[in-house]
This record gives sequence, structure tokens and C-alpha cells, in this order.
Amino acid sequence: MWETVLGALMIFGFRVVDVSLGTVRIILSVQGRKYISAIIGFVEVTIFIVAIGKVMTGGLSVEKVLAYSGGFAAGTMLGIVIENWLAMGYRLVRVITHRSSEAVEEALRDAGFGVTKLLGEGKEGRVYVLMSVVRRKSLKTYVALVTSLSPKAFVTIEETREARFGHIPHLAGRLK
Repeated sequence: MWETVLGALMIFGFRVVDVSLGTVRIILSVQGRKYISAIIGFVEVTIFIVAIGKVMTGGLSVEKVLAYSGGFAAGTMLGIVIENWLAMGYRLVRVITHRSSEAVEEALRDAGFGVTKLLGEGKEGRVYVLMSVVRRKSLKTYVALVTSLSPKAFVTIEETREARFGHIPHLAGRLK
């Protein structure tokens, strides 16, 4: 009995770890981080082989299948949590306001963010488009600052694979 329970827990744990690693690896691969992705993939597959070996040893059982499947589901959720916690990479943030954007621009720049301002034309006339490349770790600060000064601003956030040669200070988003 205890052997069955411990075996199932081991399979569950292996799957949580290998699927979490896989989730992070895929996201890092999309960001172009090939070396760390390859290392994570090596560890991930090694753990997977051990887990599947445990499942297949001694024949299939309901406990093993449930542990394997449950570990996959839990590992997927944990991998997403880990990746969000790491918050690596950049996002392109586009802010569109209908009225003067000077207060928002100034506050963002004072907080260390780079801002490019464009003049545009919307359905109801002139709009101001503010664009910034923001580290993911600073994204909440950036959006909160915009929202506090321009609550009706239209904000879009996009994945950015690479950013070079602009104003992206290492401490961007840390208010003074």
C-alpha cells in the first residue's frame, strides 16, 4: 500500500518538475534564449524518462496514471507561475490619450522609462501615442502610473522579442 502511494507521489513530483521546466523552456525559446532553453530541455527530458519509467515499471495502475496526469496539470500551472515570477524579457507598451499627454510623459520619464511620443488622428480628433519598451518586471509600475494620470487612456501591451539601442535603463520603473 505505502509503496503504491509513494510511487504515485514520486511520479506526480517528477511530472510537476519536468512539465514546469518545459513550460519555462518553451517561453524562453520563444524569446530566443537558446542556450538556457537547451540546458533546461536536457534536465526536463531526463526527469521525464525517469517518470515514464516509473509509470511503466510493474504494469499500469489507476494510481500511476492519475499521478502522471495530475503532475502534468500541476506542472503546467506551476511553470506559468514561475515564468510570471521571473518576468524576463520586454513588452512594447502603447498608450493612446485624447488629451495632452505631457503629464503622463513627464511622470514616465521621471520614473526612468523611455517614451516616444507620436501625434495621431482618431475618430474624435487628435490623439497622442506614447510608446515605450518596458522590462516585464516594471510593467505593473508603468501601467499603474499611466492609469493614475490618464484613467481613460487606451493601453496595449505586446510581446517584444528583442530591444536594442533605445532608452531602457536597468532600473526603469523604480520610482524616485
